[in-house]
Amino acid sequence: MIISMKKGATKEQIEHVCRRIQEFGYKVHSIQGEERVVIGAVGVGDVTACLESLEAAPGVESAVRISSPYKFVSREFKPEPTRVRVDGAELGGGEFVVMAGPCSVENEKQIMAAAEGVARAGAKILRGGAFKPRTSPYDFQGLELEGLKLLAKARQATGLAVVTEIMSDGDVNRVAEVADILQVGARNMQNFALLKALGKCPKPILLKRGMSSTVKELLMSAEYITAHGNPNIILCERGIRTFETATRNTCDIAAVAVLHELTHLPVILDPSHASGKRSLVPALARAGVAIGADGLIVEVHPEPEKALSDGAQSLSLAEFSRMMEELKPYLGLWKASRSVAAPAPA
Repeated sequence: MIISMKKGATKEQIEHVCRRIQEFGYKVHSIQGEERVVIGAVGVGDVTACLESLEAAPGVESAVRISSPYKFVSREFKPEPTRVRVDGAELGGGEFVVMAGPCSVENEKQIMAAAEGVARAGAKILRGGAFKPRTSPYDFQGLELEGLKLLAKARQATGLAVVTEIMSDGDVNRVAEVADILQVGARNMQNFALLKALGKCPKPILLKRGMSSTVKELLMSAEYITAHGNPNIILCERGIRTFETATRNTCDIAAVAVLHELTHLPVILDPSHASGKRSLVPALARAGVAIGADGLIVEVHPEPEKALSDGAQSLSLAEFSRMMEELKPYLGLWKASRSVAAPAPA
């Protein structure tokens, strides 16, 4: 349920509504807004009786039921976009944010060269995997804790924020010590123990769509994180598995627009995993800008042919710099469309 209080509602009236919500067996999840307070309530109980009681309470403007199964990440709950702030960058507002770097942290020379190169080209966030889930148990699994140390060193040297993948709920605290954003990979999108643990983490979460997951399933996974206390989530479309074999995955570009209709959370595109081919990455990046994505996450390696993972889809530093230059005219239109579509302040 969403309970909107009247402008100027008193603290006592708000507290009374919260108590009534709890008396009906619901949990008060969120109170937000500067001039007008909005209260969210979730749980199992007599919805009709609760709504009728709250509508009659002093200071209440309206009380409505949220119809979508994902309550707190829906547009019904919060019509205006959520802005996720990450160390000087902001996703979901008037800034197009690019995350870039290698699939895996391999050694100090590699990650430092990648960090310095993507920073020069205009990336705001360095991506790099310290822990790597791989299909084959014999493939490179990442440097793990040593990889985290190298990411911290690259951040200190360049000023870039860091996003890196988290694979286990037992690793949340130690990864959060280094990472500015914790990434949930496609294989872990429905790792519910991990999602619950990330709900208690104070850092933003980058949630990638599972390779065979629907948009609804992605949003339900985001709901897990939010329901456990962390509303700072960035969604990522990274391609889905279909019958098509011309690309590594099928880029569901329409999902970006669909998600913006259904949720207030920022949405970015991963053109690297969506295609699996470096030659296609710039075109998909432009498509991401055109359809209104809030940013990109791109794989970039100083020497792609020597990469220990995902070399075929990784751009070289020169290719990434060229792509960023080619995006500039499109980003001008992107910013203009955002300013037109921006909601009026409450």
